[in-house]
Amino acid sequence: MPLNPRVDPHARSHTRTVQPGPAEPRTAQSGPAEPRTARSGPAEPRTTQSGAEPRTVRSRTTRLRTRPRISRHQKAALLASAVSVCLLAAAAQAEPLGIGDRLYPYLGNPGYDVASYDVSLTYPGSNDKPLQAVTTIDARTTADLDRINLDFAHGTVRSVDVDGRPASFTSTGEDLVVTPESPLAEGSWTRITVRHTSDPVAAKNQDGGWVRTTDGLAMANQADAAHLVFPCNDHPSDKALFTFHVTAPNGYTVVANGLPAGADRAGRTTTWTYRTRHPMATELAQVSIGRSAVLRREGPHGLPVRDVVPGSDAKALEPWLAKTPGQIAWMESKVGTFPFETYGLLMAQASTGFELETQTLSLFEKNLFTEPAYPKWYVESIMVHELSHQWFGDSVSPRTWSDVWLNEGHATWYEELYAQETAHRPMEERMKAAYGASDRWRQAGGPPARPKPPAPGQKIGIFRPSVYDGAALVLYALRQEIGRPAFERLERVWVSEHRDSTAGTADFVQLASAVSGRDLTGFFKDWLYGEKTPPMPGHPDWKPLAPAKAAGPAGRAAHGHTAAHGGGAGKPGSAR
Repeated sequence: MPLNPRVDPHARSHTRTVQPGPAEPRTAQSGPAEPRTARSGPAEPRTTQSGAEPRTVRSRTTRLRTRPRISRHQKAALLASAVSVCLLAAAAQAEPLGIGDRLYPYLGNPGYDVASYDVSLTYPGSNDKPLQAVTTIDARTTADLDRINLDFAHGTVRSVDVDGRPASFTSTGEDLVVTPESPLAEGSWTRITVRHTSDPVAAKNQDGGWVRTTDGLAMANQADAAHLVFPCNDHPSDKALFTFHVTAPNGYTVVANGLPAGADRAGRTTTWTYRTRHPMATELAQVSIGRSAVLRREGPHGLPVRDVVPGSDAKALEPWLAKTPGQIAWMESKVGTFPFETYGLLMAQASTGFELETQTLSLFEKNLFTEPAYPKWYVESIMVHELSHQWFGDSVSPRTWSDVWLNEGHATWYEELYAQETAHRPMEERMKAAYGASDRWRQAGGPPARPKPPAPGQKIGIFRPSVYDGAALVLYALRQEIGRPAFERLERVWVSEHRDSTAGTADFVQLASAVSGRDLTGFFKDWLYGEKTPPMPGHPDWKPLAPAKAAGPAGRAAHGHTAAHGGGAGKPGSAR
């Protein structure tokens, strides 16, 4: 995952006050969205009787008072004035919303639950020009809504339809605010279609979204940048099914999340279609457009594995790619069956400084595999880091961004465990080094489950060492506390119980307590929220180190992190 964050403050719904706590978990969508019940059209307007006789009203006395007659022209003027006032009032009320995430208060939107996205993109053949796009969202309302807020901040909106009828819209903050022709009732299905552009050239102080490669485009939407690419409910608590239709000039290859569902050639262009079989958070969306080769192989249990690489580098990269099926089998031996329909690596010709676990197709810099300075064991461990995210972070997504330690801590844990078992890099040495640096990490970035908010202009700055090696250190302490058998059982139950859904820190604490047969609330409170690192069970000799002595060199942003590593060479490379 990347390094450099986004937005702030409060959230208010059009229909209710949104509490600043985490959103309620959604029921995972396991198949295509059920057909929407057709909504009845708006009520017929009442006919104005322009020629009616003036009414007479009898007062408390016996006198009659007659209202003055109003002409048609006067009525039309009054009606136009009233409509103008209403429109001005409605426009004044449009405001950015959010679900109250502590780290990204304006991210996501209340009042609806997205079931599916259909994103159509037309690539012009140049990665410095906007793509023409149509995004269709099927959602179920969870409240009565007169307006719908979508996250969208980097493109031109041409039109919006709600249930096939034109809707008015405006932009405020990083929200696209849509006003349908008639209000939406709670519990109804609705379809929102937005015709817009998607600009691959980043605006000032915007980071993430499209990544411009030497031969096309890829995506890096974590943590809150999917709405720089397409309109969406851009928070991991609202997962949905995705379909991508991407039209590109012949000679380009397009690959996206999920499985291919057709490639239709028409004249000088080809339209590629991909569909996911499992719900996905918007931050995990991936579309690769380039002059690429797609290399295919088979993983455990017949799992289709496809890798996307620059066509001219396919032969040189094949030895690395051939390792993926074995790595999947290794992860399955630890936590159970691979959770998705396919997997593979996207090796982009771009300088990002990080790798990213986009669902079913992890993003890597090609340079990671071609730079001689990176040791073989290190490259393989980073491959496993992103692979393990398919279970921890993708299949089981964080309910709030404060729960990101569950993603990164587990990915770092299996990265380290793989290096220990395959390259004889002792995990205990790295954990001891992390323990020495942990107090410093907590002071700089907050404890693992309560990271400090990102600084202005550094929206993915939540990805600090405390949620990587610092969170893996918490897992090491937990294994020391409850024993290896209980810990390994917990890991398997966690990914099984919350598959295709979202979960938070409280869920993990509850499950760990249940699996171990003891209340671990106090243990986790100290390790996840304490300003100081608690004593390590079984290692009373481990002590925090002064800043000058703390751990080894900073590492490359595997997934965006810069972690200190001891016990050897550490991680070479530079961090974003």
